[in-house]
Amino acid sequence: MEISTEIIAVDTSEGFDVIDITDRVEKLVATSRLSVGSVVLFAVGATVALTTVEYEPGLVSDMADLFEKLAPKGADYAHNERWQDGNGHSHLRASLVGPSLVIPFLSGGLTLGQWQQIVLLDFDVPARHRDIICQVMGQGAR
Repeated sequence: MEISTEIIAVDTSEGFDVIDITDRVEKLVATSRLSVGSVVLFAVGATVALTTVEYEPGLVSDMADLFEKLAPKGADYAHNERWQDGNGHSHLRASLVGPSLVIPFLSGGLTLGQWQQIVLLDFDVPARHRDIICQVMGQGAR
């Protein structure tokens, strides 16, 4: 089995930001020249998450509404009392989704559905620089 590790760097906007990283992950799998395996993605940070969605403006808006209902920005959080950073909601939102994904690939291509894209969700208050650790693992050179 071969393993290659790369970092995908992303700069986000302040507040809730959703960024499609599918093309960047596909490129890493393609350049690995492996035919079958898995790609492991891990977003570094406590207020960022990874998932798959149909990346389109309506769904991005719906996601923002959902997270505002689940963990409202203006609510009282013990985290905010302790640290005075105003991002208690960001930590809770990120923990609901999680920081990692594993996606298999076959014949050198990701096994995503037609309307399924890989997205980074940044819940923090300020704009951030985010790193996503990407490990491509597999076998069979193409």
